[in-house]
Parts: sequence; C-alpha cells; structure tokens
Amino acid sequence: MPDTAVSEDVIRTPFSLDDDGFYQAWRARKLAGYPTSLEQLLVLVRDPRCLSDDEFNAIRKRVQKANMAIYISETGSDPDPEIPLSLGRQFGARHLNHNWLSDDTGLTSLKVAADGVRQQYIPYSNRPIKWHTDGYYNRPEEQIHSLILHCIQSAGSGGENALLDHEIAYILLRDRNPEFITALMGPDVMTIPPRMNMSEVARQEEVGPVFSIMPCGNLHMRYTIRTRHVVWSEDPLTQEALGALSEILNSDSPYIFRGRLEPGMGLISNNILHDRTAFQNDEQGVRHLYRARYYDRLQDTGIDQYR
Repeated sequence: MPDTAVSEDVIRTPFSLDDDGFYQAWRARKLAGYPTSLEQLLVLVRDPRCLSDDEFNAIRKRVQKANMAIYISETGSDPDPEIPLSLGRQFGARHLNHNWLSDDTGLTSLKVAADGVRQQYIPYSNRPIKWHTDGYYNRPEEQIHSLILHCIQSAGSGGENALLDHEIAYILLRDRNPEFITALMGPDVMTIPPRMNMSEVARQEEVGPVFSIMPCGNLHMRYTIRTRHVVWSEDPLTQEALGALSEILNSDSPYIFRGRLEPGMGLISNNILHDRTAFQNDEQGVRHLYRARYYDRLQDTGIDQYR
C-alpha cells in the first residue's frame, strides 16, 4: 500500500508555502492550456480493457494536466467488471479499497438499493450527493488517491456530475490567501465521527487535514461539503478558508466541468472533487455505475513532469 502524506519537506514540491518560486513556475505550467470545456477531457476508445497506445496516451495527457479524463467506449451496457479493473491496472492502479459495501471484485455497484443496509446511505439512493473527495473518512494509511467511475446504465433523467481538479481548488485558495492553505493543512482540521453499528464502533473516529502532501510531492485532498457527520475546527482562519472553498464550489467557475456519464463512458481521475445531482429511474433507464477506489495514484500523472 502506498505511503500516506507526511511532512512537506520530504521532497521539493510546489505545494509547499516555503518555495513560492517553484509554486509560481508550476502554477504557470499547470494553467497554460488548461481545459476550458468538458469536451476537452473526452477520449474516444474502443475497449477500456485493452487501450491502444494512442488511446492510453490521450487519457494520460488529460490526467497529467487536469487530474481527470472521461472516456467514451464501445462497451455500452456490458456489465463486465473487468472494464474498470483492467483500465485501472493499465495506469498502475492495483490496490483497491475493498470497503464493506463493495462487491466481491472490490468494485462498488452504485445503484438504488430497495432494501438492506445500503438503503441507509446516499450513494445507493437517487438523492443528490454534495461536493466531496472519495474516502475522506478512511484511515490515514488507506486514503484514496485515484478513482474510476464506469457507467453501465444511466438514469431516465438526472444524475449529472460536477468535477473540479483538487489542484485547481488549491490554486484558487492560495491565490486568495496563502494562509488558507496553512489552515487547511492543519492536522486536526476535519474530524469524521465514528460510525456505529448498534452499540459497537464499526469505524473509528478519523481526524486529519484537508490538504496534505504525499512523500512524492503530490497533493492529496480529503474533503466533504456535508454538514452532518463531520466536525470542523472552529479556528476563525479555518472557517474563513472553508467558506472560501464553499464559494468556489458553488460558483460558475470555468474550472468546474459538468456532464453525465452514459453507458460505456467513464471517469478516471486522481480522486478529484465531484458531486452528483439527484436522478430519477424510469423505463428509459435504471442508473448503474461501477466505482473503483484505489490507494494508488495513477502512474506518471504527478508533479514529476514539472520538475
């Protein structure tokens, strides 16, 4: 399993506030030619299970720039779990987060649950899901660094996603006030209370930062805009930083991309910020997506290209 985030002085990184020159050089390269529309993130592929060199390079190029790409494949409504799993392996993602509600394959089937324990949780409902990164409640050694969503069937209506590169969120906050970054890198900024199963603790309380720097120098983000089941530091600067982030996420920023995955389409990303609108299943479609969460960051898509 990959190392978790540690002190920002492990390696030279643009995400350190102590090296503004390196940050400004990285920022300029990051924003140069940054996508201005969802269409610029799209890649046509025949079969995600076996990408051609051109298809692979087209996806990697977009992930290198924006930490995400959206593929449009010819697999349609094929429910083969190897579609997202094989895709992940091609990008070096092999350590799946087998959470307690995942399938035997390690994938999670995101569809409306009519009964059972899943119906208690929003991802298995047709309700909207607010801005978040995946696995924000995980233990430090099990943080999610990459995410694949693969669509088998879309809903009759609704179910659109909004997407924001977490490195862009960092830039927008740092440009506004570098002290926001200091606050959100605090070790006890965000607390997720324990999940209880009857009278027993099913998941321990998790306390940690929003932004952290991985040993390789890449940025990791742990965040949810939810107000329930999360406790934030009451420090005034932290509250101001969270307010600024909320403003960005609720704005019409050109860096926020919106669209809906259709059968055979998918999102491959380094666990960017995302949300989901409410949806309605009908005779036209019953929404079903596979979700793959990995402890690995996608290979060759980090800041090494900026050094």
